[in-house]
Amino acid sequence: MYDRSVLVGGYFALAAYSIWGFAPLYFKTVAHVAPLEIIAHRVVWSVLLLLAVLSVTRQLNQLKVPIKTLGMLFLSATFLACNWLIFVYAILENKVVDTSLGYFINPLVSVLLGICFLGERLRPLQWLAIILATFGILIQLVFLGRIPLISLALAFSFGFYGLIRKNLNLPSVSGLALETLLVLPFAMAFLGWQQQEQQLAFANLNLSTDLLLMLGGVITSLPLLFFAAAVTRLSLTTVGVFQYLAPSLSLLLAVFYFDEPFTLTQLVSFGFVWLAIALFTTESIRFHQKQFAIQKAKPTSNPQ
Repeated sequence: MYDRSVLVGGYFALAAYSIWGFAPLYFKTVAHVAPLEIIAHRVVWSVLLLLAVLSVTRQLNQLKVPIKTLGMLFLSATFLACNWLIFVYAILENKVVDTSLGYFINPLVSVLLGICFLGERLRPLQWLAIILATFGILIQLVFLGRIPLISLALAFSFGFYGLIRKNLNLPSVSGLALETLLVLPFAMAFLGWQQQEQQLAFANLNLSTDLLLMLGGVITSLPLLFFAAAVTRLSLTTVGVFQYLAPSLSLLLAVFYFDEPFTLTQLVSFGFVWLAIALFTTESIRFHQKQFAIQKAKPTSNPQ
């Protein structure tokens, strides 16, 4: 039977991950602005946009949370801000390939954090996937003489961010609104200091730069809104498959548009990571299908 809701959810997921995948194009256009100022504007304009969305949808009451929750949100916001800064820095330093690798391994890092902090257990094939991904990272260490620090920093910062948000169990839009509100004073203080030092790009260069920096709020918030719309219509397994679209697009941009070097060693390293992802995703899909079949086969209790 045709399910229009699932189709719409697929479009929302495609839009969200496409925006995330093509995000390096946007950050390249503001490469003449200091990374910290880009992040500060990302926070400021995201706050305004997210509050407007919550106001229009009459969900401002979701911003009322316990003080303890605010403390954990500040921690998650710190990890998120670090992730944003590393991502922007990497793009401006022509290391988009490294960002792609980071987001390819991020799901596997999240699983590893679940083992360490939530007591989750992995099935044998999932362990094999993590071992393969680790081997892919070690290839770069042995043959390139370096650890892909940017990739690992992106994966672990976003992994810890996801770990905290998972435990808080807050709506995605209001949760991000609270996080950006918590770091807003720091962003405003930095922008004020930059203005005092006459190093602020906003309102001091040209109108196009101002508009591009304001667009940072849209680049940050719009895919999140699309993602929230997708997860209400799709299974988490389906959304999980979509998540590899973003780093795939970024990798294609890096190699074929930004002309970043992509050596044979990196190809082999990525190959092990891709093999790990394929194994992990296939195993997860089959496991959930099996669990669904078992649940469906269980006899329903007679209410009489």
